Amino acid sequence: MMHTNRIGLDSEKSTQLAERLNELLASYQIFYMNVRGFHWNVKGPEFFELHVKFEEQYNDLLLKVDEIAERILTLGQQPTHAFSTYLETSQIKEAQNVTAGRDCVQGLLEGYRVLIGLQREIMELAGEADDEGTTTLMSDYITQQEKTVWMFSAWMG
Repeated sequence: MMHTNRIGLDSEKSTQLAERLNELLASYQIFYMNVRGFHWNVKGPEFFELHVKFEEQYNDLLLKVDEIAERILTLGQQPTHAFSTYLETSQIKEAQNVTAGRDCVQGLLEGYRVLIGLQREIMELAGEADDEGTTTLMSDYITQQEKTVWMFSAWMG
């Protein structure tokens, strides 16, 4: 017999989804700090343009960090909240001492490539679990981030 959680989803599938969402949360947290670093440290002729763009990106990432944590809680699980856990779990590695505009944008594009891939995997699992809330969240993120990738890729030439 299937046991359901408080929102009517299979408890076991929800636990598995929350584990994957915690992996995503870790990747978002490291990526957020990377983009903060790009914002602070970018140098060169594109400084003014990229400084503003990176701030837009990290503000958006911070909102998504909160939404992912809240989704984990909605599924009846606990979001991880230790940076040591994020460093161990994240599929995005820390970017250190990146200052050239093109290198920063390349780091941004690589981070989004990883996030989009993780979100597609989670969206598929959520679909199998009939978890419309997580499916929609991942779909919305993917749609927005694919456009962001297109725009920064166009900037790169």
